[in-house]
Amino acid sequence: MNQWPDAATTLPADGTEGALVGRIWRPGLGPSVVTVRDTGVHDLTASFPTVRDLCETPDPAGQLRAADGERITGLDELLANTPPDTRNPALPWLLAPVDLQAVKAAGVTFVVSMLERVIEERVRGDASGAAEARERIRGLIGDDIASLRPGSEEAEALKQLLVAQGVWSQYLEVGIGPDAEIFTKAPVLAAVGSATDAGVRSSSRWNNPEPEVVIVVSSTGEVVGATLGNDVNLRDVEGRSALLLPQAKDNNASAALGPFVRLFEGGFGIGDVREATVTLTVEGEDGHRLDAVSSMSLISRDPLDLAAQLVGPHHRYPDGAVLYLGTMFAPVEDRDAPGQGFTHHDGDLVTVATPRLGALVNRIRASEACEPWTFGLADLMRSLSARGAL
Repeated sequence: MNQWPDAATTLPADGTEGALVGRIWRPGLGPSVVTVRDTGVHDLTASFPTVRDLCETPDPAGQLRAADGERITGLDELLANTPPDTRNPALPWLLAPVDLQAVKAAGVTFVVSMLERVIEERVRGDASGAAEARERIRGLIGDDIASLRPGSEEAEALKQLLVAQGVWSQYLEVGIGPDAEIFTKAPVLAAVGSATDAGVRSSSRWNNPEPEVVIVVSSTGEVVGATLGNDVNLRDVEGRSALLLPQAKDNNASAALGPFVRLFEGGFGIGDVREATVTLTVEGEDGHRLDAVSSMSLISRDPLDLAAQLVGPHHRYPDGAVLYLGTMFAPVEDRDAPGQGFTHHDGDLVTVATPRLGALVNRIRASEACEPWTFGLADLMRSLSARGAL
């Protein structure tokens, strides 16, 4: 059986040196804001009732480091009690590291994944036609598209050429046009954390993980930190119609975030996000293994540009937002049958990792079989009120 993560495999390469904030479930109390220090996991809810409250301060990392908090448990013990199959409900377990923030995602921000979206559209979600469509699209578009700046005169010229050839696509529009695709990935409080199950709808026959860096944006549009995400995707559903994006992207347990938010400070900032190399490992119970690498240096839109398209005079988020930045990963290797590409099997263990943020680990299950999302905003308010945190 594949192994769930421990502290050594979860933390960033520099351990607890960063300003790490997360959330845990404390039995009898509910969701609690925590920080991870070399002495263990400390509850900071008395100082910051929500992660949103911390991120809205002028200096979130400094505030986190200055806050006192009760030590609750060790990180190894917390992670060991998080997997749902073996969880002791009398002990704490790990949650997604955000709470009141809107959970948003940017699509088609890497050329490789953009071309795969075009292919999905062309084959109407049928994986058997993907290889042929891939060769045809690449032959028409070429590889120079990777150097195009979205919204530039050169990008507009390519658009007109492709329109004339009858191969223009809505995915090319958001990939090289002036406006980014930014959509809602999950409702507030619906994201799942590390060391637990992530969901894929049981009706899907062509799907994949999407390893991504996720930025945390305050209500003023300032990027204050980053974490990792798995933007679980149903390729067959979205391929049938882009209007089915909500069904392809927003399902029970389909938004994975974690393990912790690393807040920006002197030793870690937006430059680290721009330079991050994200690795992906999929380990199947059938012995199948998939390894891939996604380099943020290849993103076609700068993270700060994406943040500006998310928050501004056109749209406000009073509680801030988190934004999946997109992925270059689009698996094309066959897993089950020739020409069918990659798709998940039940029980796949997916690890998304980068040295400065640690590792996010989730087991793939049918969305219908994952723990149901039952704890909403009203529950959170009641929980915090009952413990005198509001």
